[in-house]
Amino acid sequence: MSVDPVRFLERAVEVPSHEDVDAMRALLVEELADAGVEARVDDAGNTLARKSGAREGPHVVLNTHVDTVPPHVRPTRDGDVLRGRGSCDAKGPLAVLLSAFLDADPARGTLTLAVTPDEETDSTGAHHLALDADCYVVGEPTELDVCTSARGRFQGTVTCAGTAAHAAEPDSGVSAIQGAAAALRALETFDAERGPDGHPSLGAPTLTATTIEGGAATNQIPADCSFVIDRRSVPPETADGFFAGLREHLRAAVPADVDVAVDPQARTTPFLEAFATPRDADVVRALCGAGAGDPRPFGAATEASYFARDAPTVVFGPGSLADEEGAVAHAEREYVDLREVETGARIVTDALGALLG
Repeated sequence: MSVDPVRFLERAVEVPSHEDVDAMRALLVEELADAGVEARVDDAGNTLARKSGAREGPHVVLNTHVDTVPPHVRPTRDGDVLRGRGSCDAKGPLAVLLSAFLDADPARGTLTLAVTPDEETDSTGAHHLALDADCYVVGEPTELDVCTSARGRFQGTVTCAGTAAHAAEPDSGVSAIQGAAAALRALETFDAERGPDGHPSLGAPTLTATTIEGGAATNQIPADCSFVIDRRSVPPETADGFFAGLREHLRAAVPADVDVAVDPQARTTPFLEAFATPRDADVVRALCGAGAGDPRPFGAATEASYFARDAPTVVFGPGSLADEEGAVAHAEREYVDLREVETGARIVTDALGALLG
């Protein structure tokens, strides 16, 4: 039994899932049950359903998430456009993958639908998954292009420590702010001296300071100053390699009498690292052959990072991260073109036929 992806999407966008996903997950499980498919929810909150063919073949996983960023924005429809929180990120892609999963009738291999609960925050659900798959299709807004690569995102804090003193006697102290200034200048030379070469599709990595704080009083030499850095990585850079290299680079640039530390953001799950899937991978050829747009990079970090370490992984779905007017995903004006939702469901269905037929 199939599902109308537009009808499901309209119901899904009505359901708030920015604070907890219980109601949205229940809707998904109910939709699967109504179609005669039993789903289970694992210990990490992932919703899992599976179909198998009679003959051996590849294991294909369809993945996306049910959580959204706040606040909840109720849906409104204007012709073929549906607005509302999650309409493109990522309930639109969910509707596409759910429809294709229910329409699929694998002759061989295995098809798994794996929907995670917390992509927008800690990604504990995706980190918990261990599916031994041969390929993944991760639902995100790509305008129906096949995205075969994406930058990673690392975050950390650089802390400089000096010695407090009266501002009238600056030589009696050591300014942590001056140390931080040297560290900030050194960010500009990091990639030229220690970073990876630019990636063929993703280009060069970026390293940016995003917030800064320091000092305790306006008449005191500051003993502490810290700033947060945002790293958008490209293969083959890893989080461990980046932070180790940055520590060495900043230590060499900051005056010796200023202590400098680089601490990764505290997380319960690994950072989302960069990935790149070959354009000739079976999953890429199947989607492109079914009518998806040409391969290109995806513009944001996603849970696809976790899966791409083990198998060819692509990002695909209706909707846009941004359009000519500005942000779409995560914005108050979030929307999706319902014709893209219907087309996306057909594309994934046909691609599954090629992979599992």
